[in-house]
Amino acid sequence: MEGNRDESEKCISIAQKCINAGAYEKALKFLNKAERLYPTQKAKDLLDHVKKLNESTPDDTGGGAEKNDDGVCHRKGSHSREATDSKQTSEPKEKDYTEEQLTAVKRIKKCKDYYEILCVEKDASEADLKKAYRKLALQMHPDKNKAPGATEAFKAVGNAFAVINDPAKRKKYDMFGPEEEQRSTRSQREYDYSHGFEGDISPEELFNMFFGGGFPSGSVYQRRGRHSHSRQHYRFTSRESQSSNDGSATLLLQLAPILLLVILSLLSSFFVSDPVFSLNRTDKYSAQRKTQHLHIPYYVKQDFTSNFAGDLRRIERQVEEEFISNLRQNCWRERSYKENMLWRARNYADAKLYERAQNMETPSCDQLQKIYS
Repeated sequence: MEGNRDESEKCISIAQKCINAGAYEKALKFLNKAERLYPTQKAKDLLDHVKKLNESTPDDTGGGAEKNDDGVCHRKGSHSREATDSKQTSEPKEKDYTEEQLTAVKRIKKCKDYYEILCVEKDASEADLKKAYRKLALQMHPDKNKAPGATEAFKAVGNAFAVINDPAKRKKYDMFGPEEEQRSTRSQREYDYSHGFEGDISPEELFNMFFGGGFPSGSVYQRRGRHSHSRQHYRFTSRESQSSNDGSATLLLQLAPILLLVILSLLSSFFVSDPVFSLNRTDKYSAQRKTQHLHIPYYVKQDFTSNFAGDLRRIERQVEEEFISNLRQNCWRERSYKENMLWRARNYADAKLYERAQNMETPSCDQLQKIYS
């Protein structure tokens, strides 16, 4: 919806000009469109205002008669209609599209290659294709581009992206190119935006997938010929069978990482042995020992003395390193907490909190200091 905000504001701006010119019906049309694109309070207020103006405007098309200065009777409203008709014939009709939009439509209708339509190279990535489609789809959408042939150009852009973005269809298209010969008789009668290749999704559905249905698109999609129903039915049935096969394959791919983790955890339980020691007493590590250097207590299994055949000094060195590392972490936490409490006490001038922070003990830091001394 956020992408339609600019279009909504443009519609509101046009509606305000129509209100100033007295064209209330046209203003209502643009305000309703602005509400569909991006609802705002400004558009709602203007809608109420225009409706009130419509109700208060007198009906000048009644059947009454009035006299002019010469005493000749004229039907009421005839002068205004004549003036309006003469004004409409004298003033040229204003185009509701720009030359740039018309040129862009003509360029796409002349293109016979999908890569040329999207203005991308043949080795373009998926990101490049999506970027090109977004730009061209917004330019060619019939609700934004009123130039003649904009609907066909919009369909050509959508079909080109649907084919090239599909790896299988893109490979086939790169091999055979547009099938001009098979539709030579048809191309003489009407413009064929598919060039012999059609995507599995209509241009309207593709646009709604990218932009969330920002434009009302009831007039965009039309059937592609008398054989379109059979082609659509074949595509639907083939897609249905393919989707069931793809669904099972996708499910297996999604479950593969979980199954791999379960298998690895089971294997690790068989091959990974228990640690030799623990710094905390547990049911498995219940026999207490102390290191010879720093006299740090640690716990081993009951059968440690009979089963262990390694270097005891290396084990005790690991015990001391792990114990000191734990002390350092605990000491850092204790000091951080104490410093934060002191900062709060100074910041809020709380004497009691400051005294409590000063008296706070840091046992891990004290023990670490004792070891180093």
